[in-house]
Amino acid sequence: MKIELYYAPITCALAPYITLTEANANFEVVPLNFRKQQHMSPEYLKINPKHKVPLLMVDGETLTENVAIHIWISRTFPQTQLLPADPWQELKAVSMLSWCSSGIHPYLSRINSPPKVCNVPDADDSVRQLAAEPLYENFEIAEKLLDGREYFFDDFTAPDAHFFWCFRRATQFKLDLTRFGNCNSHFQRMQTRSSVKKLLSFEAETQAKFSNS
Repeated sequence: MKIELYYAPITCALAPYITLTEANANFEVVPLNFRKQQHMSPEYLKINPKHKVPLLMVDGETLTENVAIHIWISRTFPQTQLLPADPWQELKAVSMLSWCSSGIHPYLSRINSPPKVCNVPDADDSVRQLAAEPLYENFEIAEKLLDGREYFFDDFTAPDAHFFWCFRRATQFKLDLTRFGNCNSHFQRMQTRSSVKKLLSFEAETQAKFSNS
């Protein structure tokens, strides 16, 4: 089985990189340089008209969207228990993955690039402020879910990888995240995992190659 992960630094494609690594999967990474618009190339658009990452290609078949990709990894490598074994808890984990994708990620995107959602002159600061408020609300929810816990479920699962990206992305903006003690502890804890260390090292190497190309 040939597994390829189309990936770009900083993006949420780091989440399946982490879970594939946790699963001890044999996979190749195809890095895309967004600054050079490689995700908009005819070659990439042919396999992914959404021009986004992550994209998982398995034996020539493509799969997009983090939720679906994590479910595939969990089903293909069940021994890793990337989703809880209990059916109800499994669905709660899928719900959390969806929340990261559709409930948190969009606000991060607005903060990162206000003109994509509003072209009114001098509106960037207002867009960022309006996006920060619901983002903080979501982190308050995560703060309560992580109260007294190391991970969102009894052990590490895919939602931890996806939320790690969400919170990490938030740290890269001018946001005050100091009040989210549990989220910060989770963020630091995740960085001690070998899969995350490998991801961060790969990201740094990829960024260095892109900057020199």
